[in-house]
Formats: sequence, C-alpha cells, structure tokens
Amino acid sequence: MAAKLDVMKEEEYFDVLTKTGEKTGFSKPRGDVHRDGDYHRAVHVWIFAESTQELLIQRRADCKDSWAGLWDISSAGHISAGDSSLISAMRELQEELGVTLPKDAFELLFVFLQECTINDGKFINNEYNDVYLVTTIDPIPLEAFTLQESEVSAVKYISVEEYRRALAQEHPDYVPYDVNGEYCQLFTIIEKRYKENAEARSLSLEKQLNRYASTSLSAELTGLGAADKEALTLLVKAATIMDNIFYLQVWYSNPSLRDWLKENADKSQLDKLKWMYYVINKSPWSSLDENEAFLTTADSAVKLLPKATKPVPGWKGLEYRTAFPAVKPAGANFYPPDMDKMEFNLWKDSLQQDKQEEAMGFFNVIRRHSESLFEDSISQKMGNVTSSPQDLYVVPYSQEYNSLLTEAATLLRKAGDMANSSSLKRLLYSKADAFLSNDYYDSDIAWMELESKLDVTIGPYETYEDAVFGYKATFEAFIGVRDDKATAQLKLFGDHLQVLEKNLPMDNIYKSEDVTAAPIRVIQLLYNAGDVKGPQTVAFNLPNDERIVKDRGTSMVMLKNVSEAKFKLILKPIADVCIMEEQREFVDFESFFTHTICHECCHGIGPHTIILPNGQMSTVRLELQELHSSLEEAKADIVGLWALRFLMDKDLLPKSLAKSMYVSFLAGCFRSVRFGLEEAHGKGQALQFNYLFEKGAFILRPDETFAIDFEKVEDSVASLSREILTIQARGDKEVARTLLQKYGVMTPPLKRALEKLENVQVPVDIVPEFPIANQILRDNN
Repeated sequence: MAAKLDVMKEEEYFDVLTKTGEKTGFSKPRGDVHRDGDYHRAVHVWIFAESTQELLIQRRADCKDSWAGLWDISSAGHISAGDSSLISAMRELQEELGVTLPKDAFELLFVFLQECTINDGKFINNEYNDVYLVTTIDPIPLEAFTLQESEVSAVKYISVEEYRRALAQEHPDYVPYDVNGEYCQLFTIIEKRYKENAEARSLSLEKQLNRYASTSLSAELTGLGAADKEALTLLVKAATIMDNIFYLQVWYSNPSLRDWLKENADKSQLDKLKWMYYVINKSPWSSLDENEAFLTTADSAVKLLPKATKPVPGWKGLEYRTAFPAVKPAGANFYPPDMDKMEFNLWKDSLQQDKQEEAMGFFNVIRRHSESLFEDSISQKMGNVTSSPQDLYVVPYSQEYNSLLTEAATLLRKAGDMANSSSLKRLLYSKADAFLSNDYYDSDIAWMELESKLDVTIGPYETYEDAVFGYKATFEAFIGVRDDKATAQLKLFGDHLQVLEKNLPMDNIYKSEDVTAAPIRVIQLLYNAGDVKGPQTVAFNLPNDERIVKDRGTSMVMLKNVSEAKFKLILKPIADVCIMEEQREFVDFESFFTHTICHECCHGIGPHTIILPNGQMSTVRLELQELHSSLEEAKADIVGLWALRFLMDKDLLPKSLAKSMYVSFLAGCFRSVRFGLEEAHGKGQALQFNYLFEKGAFILRPDETFAIDFEKVEDSVASLSREILTIQARGDKEVARTLLQKYGVMTPPLKRALEKLENVQVPVDIVPEFPIANQILRDNN
C-alpha cells in the first residue's frame, strides 16, 4: 500500500470499525490495528481490459509486511482515518501505478469482508474492502505504468479465467482469495456482463418497454394569443435545459451515458432498445423494477485520456468506460458517492445553526474539498489530501449548474418580455432571478399566484431522488394550457381546506389554526421535462418549502389529459382483471380524478411544521428524512379518501360518489404498486392496501378478484389516517419505519394481483408524446 507518512514520519492511523462495519469514532495506528485485529476499511481497485478480457495484477514488493512478493490486485490500500473511499481508490492507483483517473472511471462493485491471520499470528487482517472496477477498452501498455518501488515490483495482465483458476487452486504465487465466497462476485459480474446473449437481452428490454403505453398528449392553443405562443417556444426550450440538469443530478456520468446511447442507437436492435428504455427512465436504473440496473458499465460511454499515464510512443492514450454502480446510489449526485449519514451528520453538527440549515437545504449539493483538490492537481502527489469532518462543503445550485441555469434564465426573461399575463411575466422574471441567486422564495410565491392561460411550472421542487435524507430538490418543468372550466369546478376543495384540517382524525393539539386554501389549476399538458421519469405524475402540489407552506399553504396543478390517458389505458383494464365483476361498474373517471384532486389538496393539510416532545420546533420532512416521501404520499392518499367522505356527509359532494370512490381507489392501488416499492408512491400505496386488507376493508374473493366491504372501509380509512397523521405530528421516525416495514411490502395478495396483470399485459404506465412541443423543437433546431 502506498506510504502516507507526513513530515514527522508518524504512523498512519485507521478508523476502527465495529464487526458489522460501522465507525466506532476511534482511530488507531496501523500496527496496532493489525496486532489487535481491529476491523478497518480498505480499497481494492481492479483494472480490467475489455477487448482482451484481462485483469491487471501487481506483484507486491518483497519488503511488504503481508503477502510479500505475491501477485495481487491491480492496486489496493487502506483508507486512512478521516479519508473517503473514492479518494483513497483514486490516490492508490496514482501512487502505486502512476495512473491518474477521474472519479467517473471507478465503479463500486461490492464490499468484501476479509478476515485472516498471517505471519504466525502477528498480523491479523479484519478488513472491509470497497472493491472498484476500472474498465479500459484495451490493455494499458506495461511501459506506461510508473511503479512505486516500495509497494510494487512488477505488473502483468492475466485472463480473468486464468486468474480465477489460480485462486481456486490456491497457487502459492498469488495472494489468496476465496473464489467460492464473496470475492466470487468479481468474476460473476464480469462474466455476466460480457457473455450475455444479445437476443435474450433484447427480449428482456422489449418486455420492460411493453409495460408502457405510448399516447399522444395535446391541447387546444386557440385560447393563447400570438405573444403567448411565441413565449411558449422559449419556454419549451428552457424546459429542455431542466432535462440536462436532471440527468446530471441523477449521477455524474449519466449525461455521458445518455449521449453515448443516443449516438449508438442505430447500430443494432439491442442498441435501439437500450436507448428507448433509457429515455423512459432517464438513467440506467429501471423505475418499475425497484431501480434495478438494466444497463452496465459495459454499455457506457468511452472516454480518451491521453495523459492518464506516462506517454508511450505510438499509443494514443488510455480509453475507459464511464462507470456507474449496479445499485442506484441513494444520494444520487447530491452528495459525494462515498459519503454516509454519519459523516454528513458529524460535519453538519460542527456548523453554525444557519450553516446547518443551508447544508440541509433544498437548493444545493454537498461536495468534498479533497476530491476537488485531487482532480485539480492531477500532476501532483496527493498524499497530503485527506478527508475530515470539514472536508464536506456546500455548493449552491446557482454555482453547480451555472452555465445551464444562466441559459435557462435568459430564455425565461425573453419569454417574460413576450407574455400577455402580468402574473406570468412576474413568474418568469422572478424564476430567472432565482436561477442565478439561488433564492426561490419570491418565485415560488409568484408561481402560486399565477393567473394565466399559459401555465408554467419550472425549477427545483421534488426531493424523491435524495434517498439519503430527502433534502435535495430536482429540476423539472411542466408547460400546459389552463382548462378554465375544470379549474372553476374544483374550487370546492380549496374553499374547505381549513374545515378539513379542523376535522382531521387526529388529536386537536396537532391541528393548525391557520391553513391557507390551496389554489387549484387544471391544465392540459403540452410538455414536461426534468424529473419526470418512469411513471408519469397526474398532479403535483407545490412548493415543498416549509416556510411557504407555513405562510401561504400550497398550490396544486392537475394534469387532466394525463389522468384521462391513464384511466383509459390502465385503470379500466386493471379493474376488468382485479375487481369483482359486480363492483366494476363503480370504477369511473370522475371518481379517479376527484380523488387525485383531493390527494393533492391533502398534502397541504396535516402536520408540516411541528413541535417535538422536547419542545423543539422542526418539520415532518426533517424528522422523517428518507421515510418522509413514502409516508407523505400515503397520507395524501388515505386522508384524501377520508376527506371525500367528510365532504359527502356535509352534502358538499354527491353521496352517489361513495362506492365509486372506494372501488376506484382499490383499482388504483394495483396501478401504483406496479411502480415498484422503492418508489415513494408505490411504497405508500402498498402500505394502504395491506393495512386496509388486514382490517377487512379490502376482500380477496375465491376467484382471486378483490372487492370493497362498504361496512368496514370508512372506519379503516379513518384509522389509518389517524395513525399516519399522528406519526407525522410527533416526528416519530422509528414508528414510521415500523409502519412501513410492516405494511409497505409485497404481500401475497398484492403479488398475485400483479401476476394476473402481467399475464394479461395491462400497461403499467404511459409514455407521453408531445406533438406540439416536438414540432417547436424541430422548428428551432
């Protein structure tokens, strides 16, 4: 391992871990760790040549205190106390072999625990190893390496199969690894990646694609004036920039993957299918399959680095595949890929209060000083660049995405100059300012007060991609034409929001005395972009900023043509398969759309800003963190059902809606759960279905169809509403976790229903096509 001694020649320290791999908060010298058998962490970096199917191995220097003179991993080393995994991997490769690569070359394959004792019991190695793969197109010429003499005596390439056989035979020239144990993953991953049958893979992608029904979404533009139509052109172009930002927010190598797949889509049928399914998911992870990867790094973009190693005459330089992990990173590209919750919290807690709030804020990313220093100083030895609790720092979106946001701001200002509506002008100007100032408060207020035939939602809003804390917002855009008639019809819900809050099924102490009615706008969607991947939303309730929710409430936008398409293509066919024949007649669009409206309204009631048991002020989002999205979606759904029943009892809605409301909701459960239980709506829907099934409100009949027990459903809905609302009001994360672990799962009744739907191939969701926006983009290319 590369020496990391400072000027005082002090011994390297390691973080001491528990047996299960968590940091204890203590560190010890290297010698003491191996003498005492303490658990610690290291990195393994494998260089794999794709064209020859070979791994690079190094021969350890004869002076090493473990496995001296034996052939081993391409590069490896301990993670020093306070250091991060990825930086350690990058540094070890540079110091040991003279290969300098950016972070997008490193693919985290798996974590491997090695427990062994050597040197007559004097060297105990209890080591968690983060195993990385660097995929090059061709082997790096051996003369391009610069070997660190104190660590490495030689390097060579060996075929994957030959190396595997050597380990299996416990060849004395090789450092031993158990190829029948955890380390077998290295060989299994490579073998599967490069030996998979193209025809079988094409069939698999076709099956995944067939879960989506293509549908054209359009709208009448006759209500728009000439100026608004000109503004629409600029707004569609600005929306495409939200797409570019979102791709980058998902994962740092995602934009290069997108461009590569698009460029190569015409090479084969398989390449075409890869591109088509990527366009739906906007990442290599499938939204409908618990974010399982449908692509691998072997499908990814190729980059050339002429100066990654020392030059070799006649060699153009190192070509590598931009990497992404098979398991979707919980922190997306909002945080360093190797940051864990403990590191973030230690750093956050060391900050002043205002800086803590900034760290947890919606509109910034968290980065590492050490990573920036490493990438900015690739020609220098980086042994002195280490992590610490202060290694993390905040970068506002206005800086992180500056060039893209500057371009979008220019387009919004030009659109604002053309717009007829004064409120639309205000929105577009203020949003343009927000893109550059990073202060979105005024622009969100302007969005709530929008009164315009041309309806626009653009900017950072939802936090679903941040599965670590649920703090960071993704960019999105929705552009549509307001449906004035439908908007006027829905005023009822906004007018009665305070009444609903007052009567919520939870203790009065948790209720708010001042709920602002959520304005409701119904639109016909013309175009969407950014964080709209996989399943399409039928409505959204914004903003998520608790300051605005507390002061002004929220506003809701309903996408009526999206709802109509989903009802026709998905919900009705689901009902025909899963709902008892006698109750199918109750499944209608009015009930489906009305509950969708009420769902969005109910995001605005119930606990938001809360007082914890210790008297401290907080918010539900901050307390529930990564559990917040799923529980909030479940709350809006189930409280929405309760609210519709309440409004019927007050004669504000026709009582004839009751049966239709419940049966349409039951059919909708199967629709949402098919999104996958990693997705907030899907997990929230599973929670509701399983809870109501347990209470007997939902019944499984002998013919394997489902029905509503109208005698039990009302009390069951109120009971679950009370449970969720109380958890939120108390900010009780552990109770929330218990509830989701018990009910937010795939149970046998749900599984059987989904199998039936798969057998008859009912689409899971829609893929919208936008003819008007697409024509605009074609005309402006």
